[in-house]
Amino acid sequence: MNKELIKESLINIAGEDNVKIDEDMKKHTTFKAGGKAAFLVTPDSEEKVKELIRFFKENEIANYIIGNGSNLLVRDEGFDGVILEIGSKLSEVVVNENKITAQAGALLSKTANQAYKSGLAGMEFASGIPGSVGGGVAMDAGAYGGELKDIVETVTMCDENGDEITLTVDEMDFSYRHSIVQDKNYIVLSATFSLTQGEPEKILETMNDLNQRRRDKQPLEYPSAGSTFKRPEGYFAGKLIQDAGLKGYSVGGACVSEKHSGFIINKGGATATDIITLIGDVQKIVKDKFGVELEPEVKIL
Repeated sequence: MNKELIKESLINIAGEDNVKIDEDMKKHTTFKAGGKAAFLVTPDSEEKVKELIRFFKENEIANYIIGNGSNLLVRDEGFDGVILEIGSKLSEVVVNENKITAQAGALLSKTANQAYKSGLAGMEFASGIPGSVGGGVAMDAGAYGGELKDIVETVTMCDENGDEITLTVDEMDFSYRHSIVQDKNYIVLSATFSLTQGEPEKILETMNDLNQRRRDKQPLEYPSAGSTFKRPEGYFAGKLIQDAGLKGYSVGGACVSEKHSGFIINKGGATATDIITLIGDVQKIVKDKFGVELEPEVKIL
């Protein structure tokens, strides 16, 4: 299918305002680096998501699903396909007693804030995570001893055929930075979290404490994708990188943070190639010095 036909089809399904051509992906990732996507579509209903997935499959069109782009780097060569962004147009958050149901495009921080306002405890750890509910569920996002698998009740998704399915937390096959979403190429549409009644003042106090700790220890003033590497069993990635003497090590505009060695940051003008090269350098040096393989947490497209 040629590009003009793809464009027409995307507009027919999602609406002209929701389709962009040759979109610069640095606008859609927290690294603020990378190439262009041939098409970017931002559907405003779950039905349109399903219809788009069916269209991709029937016409064998290369596609990739993103949320807030907080764990993603698009190579400088770009992506010659369709990026489907589930973002602010699919971000409704609904509270029902001690449960919160959030669409995949809702930010985890917004959802945690809604929990606090509703006097619901258990989601405080997520208040500073920069990702969306969909991306967070897909990779079982966590921080400060909490993980989404601790509070998820059910997840509603669509499969590669555009058919909707709902799975319980036990069926999600959650483990460290992993879920069934990755194995089956499911697309998260929404998730329901089960929380407990709490005092809003105490919930806010915990959120403020965690967010202050984050500000103190993490280089939030620079674009990054959060922790660059997964935690290797028995080690901490940041400590290995620091002990390897790599704090401040840079390639072009990409740099190992002086504040937290587990973060690769964009100090200004970094290309995706700079960041990818730096990731490779860090992996090689840590492997040579300590015999430990660092696995990137960042997805490279």
